[in-house]
Amino acid sequence: MKTTAARISSLVLLAITTSASMAQTQLLRKDLLQVLLTQQPLSQIEVKQVTMPVGQTAPKHTHPCPVVGYVASGSVLFQIEGEEKRVIQRGEAFYEPKDKVILHFDNDSAHEPLTFIAVYLKQADEGLIQLVK
Repeated sequence: MKTTAARISSLVLLAITTSASMAQTQLLRKDLLQVLLTQQPLSQIEVKQVTMPVGQTAPKHTHPCPVVGYVASGSVLFQIEGEEKRVIQRGEAFYEPKDKVILHFDNDSAHEPLTFIAVYLKQADEGLIQLVK
């Protein structure tokens, strides 16, 4: 049986993925991401819209909670430690696992800002981000 927090996170993700489709006459559902969260207690969800200017890069960092995101505009150069770099385009989703080093989360465009929606799946006492030296 799903917990209330799991139901809420499902509803938040459904709202993000279907908001663009609502203007159309027919409901369309497109799978963007599926992640199995194992042993992740969930008591709080925070949803943030983040905009990075042209050329901005994020420092190496981790998240003390899992993060699910959606690129609303622009593109991001993304790399988790131990994985290959990849570019995530507008309309695509990403996942940043708890406590994994994020080597790159950079605006990949030389011409437009990057805007993404980040959904932080937290325990109430967890922060959002920790910089890595």
